[in-house]
Amino acid sequence: MQTTTQTRPFSVHGRDESPSRSARVAAHSFEDAALTFLEDHHPEDDGEAVSLLVEDCETGERQCFRIDLATGATAPCD
Repeated sequence: MQTTTQTRPFSVHGRDESPSRSARVAAHSFEDAALTFLEDHHPEDDGEAVSLLVEDCETGERQCFRIDLATGATAPCD
């Protein structure tokens, strides 16, 4: 089995934000894109976690991740 290390473009924004506030991120996976966005853009959130919508710019597939800000652990949105 061959593992790909190629990145692809994703569009990421906060779950409660308008898609017009999204940022383009090059990443290996949806989860990687969410974490990269969080590291680069530090969304304003006073809570313990943040929810991000991630869209693959090539396929249009979307996924939502809830990220624990203390640990960096990710899980699908409810």
